[in-house]
Amino acid sequence: MKVVLFAGGLGTRISEESHLRPKPMIEIGGRPMLWHIMNIYAAHGYNEFIICCGYKGAVIKEYFTNYFAYNADMTVDLHDNQIKIHNSNVEDFKITMIDTGVDTMTAGRLKRVLPYTNNEPFMLTYGDGVCDVDINELYRFHQAHGKICTMTTIQPSSRFGVVNMEDDGTVIQFEEKPEDSGTWINGGFFILQPEIKNYLTNDNLDEVMWERQPMYDLANVQNIVGYRHRGFWKCMDTMRDKEELEKLWDTNPIWKKW
Repeated sequence: MKVVLFAGGLGTRISEESHLRPKPMIEIGGRPMLWHIMNIYAAHGYNEFIICCGYKGAVIKEYFTNYFAYNADMTVDLHDNQIKIHNSNVEDFKITMIDTGVDTMTAGRLKRVLPYTNNEPFMLTYGDGVCDVDINELYRFHQAHGKICTMTTIQPSSRFGVVNMEDDGTVIQFEEKPEDSGTWINGGFFILQPEIKNYLTNDNLDEVMWERQPMYDLANVQNIVGYRHRGFWKCMDTMRDKEELEKLWDTNPIWKKW
């Protein structure tokens, strides 16, 4: 089963880094966020990827085109233009990189890469979020419910402390960044059936977000199901998020299953 990765957005909320490269290529622990996400899937046996390129897509193409050289010991004989590889440390990935347009919205990007999914079920996620979800368990859940779309849902922790008060305003306690907000949100890590193409038919799809009309239409006919993930999940949306992920990578990389 192939894995589709959204990697074409502008990443304006982390422009300190994204003015030089696509957000999914921003590094955590010296490796692009895309690399981390791909390894999450590969750890569960999924190593064929389709990357939806857009903004500065050449950076992604150049990185993976030269990936083998970056991760190999070699001798280069400049006189004869010969290269001898001594050993390499590369993953067993097959990567298809598709230019889906700089300004294309996520629904349009998804439609443009559908031909490369071979009319088979496939996985889909965003290029800026990691988690410790069990991909194989997620797939079993998807199969058991028989829906066109399964979406991983998460309960994000609050960025702010919570003040618990009585009706008269008396403060009972302070709660530092509660982990369970009680609200389930879209955490990515989707599984889709080929029939998703029937929900990507609008002529102006390049202007449509996958998270809006297609997902709303699926919900209206009860053809989307949410998988409740209660473990770790983190999106790299701002420099603060990047710094938190860097700290985790150095101390406790919860998403690292490889």
